[in-house]
Amino acid sequence: MDYKYDISVVVPLFNEAESLPELRAWIERVMKEHHFTYEIIFVNDGSTDTSWQVIEGFAKDDDAVHGIKFRRNYGKSPALFCGFRKAQGRVVITMDADLQDSPDEIPELYRMITEEGYDLVSGYKQKRYDPLSKTIPTKLFNATARKVSGIHNLHDFNCGLKAYRNEVVKSIEVYGEMHRYIPYLAKNAGFDHIGEKVVHHQARKFGKTKFGGLNRFVNGYLDLLSLWFLNSFGLKPMHVFGFLGSLMFFFGFVAAIVVGAVKLVHLYNGIPAPLVTNSPYFYIALTMMVLGTQLFVAGFLGELISRNAEGRNNYHIEKEF
Repeated sequence: MDYKYDISVVVPLFNEAESLPELRAWIERVMKEHHFTYEIIFVNDGSTDTSWQVIEGFAKDDDAVHGIKFRRNYGKSPALFCGFRKAQGRVVITMDADLQDSPDEIPELYRMITEEGYDLVSGYKQKRYDPLSKTIPTKLFNATARKVSGIHNLHDFNCGLKAYRNEVVKSIEVYGEMHRYIPYLAKNAGFDHIGEKVVHHQARKFGKTKFGGLNRFVNGYLDLLSLWFLNSFGLKPMHVFGFLGSLMFFFGFVAAIVVGAVKLVHLYNGIPAPLVTNSPYFYIALTMMVLGTQLFVAGFLGELISRNAEGRNNYHIEKEF
């Protein structure tokens, strides 16, 4: 496959006008020192400051700079999705725009992809300059992600600094807030040669973090459960819900027959028999049959939805160059 550039750098951003000139100059210096052909794709995620004007200024005198401007704030995952779709480099590098990710890491990340054959290399910020309110939940989150995903060699799933083979970013769908689980998405797509590199983490130089607090971790766990479920059952919902529903309905039906048979035996032998509705087993059997039917229908609807889902990644882009 022919690539237009050695490297595509995808930078999602939201209100980072102050840091963009230094970041762009830093990336440019690293690329020229190592003689890489490259492009920088800035994805402006609905910024309310002058970020877009800064990006347009870059593009006036530098053909390597490209920009995507969302009409409103969608989030990091949509920004990455659109950046990935536009990237034309052999290796795609993602990094945050706040200068906490170092462009000096790019040459080694590129080498690990092109020479060591990794599909994806994730950064690991071993020494962080974040408050404890962020680092402690992050450790718990990463431990859970390792367990669920089966990718045991990654310490920091959510590190913004990552490198990918171009085929990886073209094969995965990043939506919602799934940017935290891109290694898991890549693994599910068949790209399981995933590595890690310890990278330098710098203190924020301008503004304040866009990190949203505890709700990010709550949403992160919910997304992880969703991804695990979709990976396990998303392609065959009828096999799961249909089987469980049929099983539950069968046992409920058998239980109802037993309750009715006991009633008939009593009547046949002239023995006073209590009302069927007085037996708790009747209600248990009835509940199992109803739940079984609902699970079966849920599986059937899941099959229809999984075959017809469209428009998940349609975002309103105001400008692009």
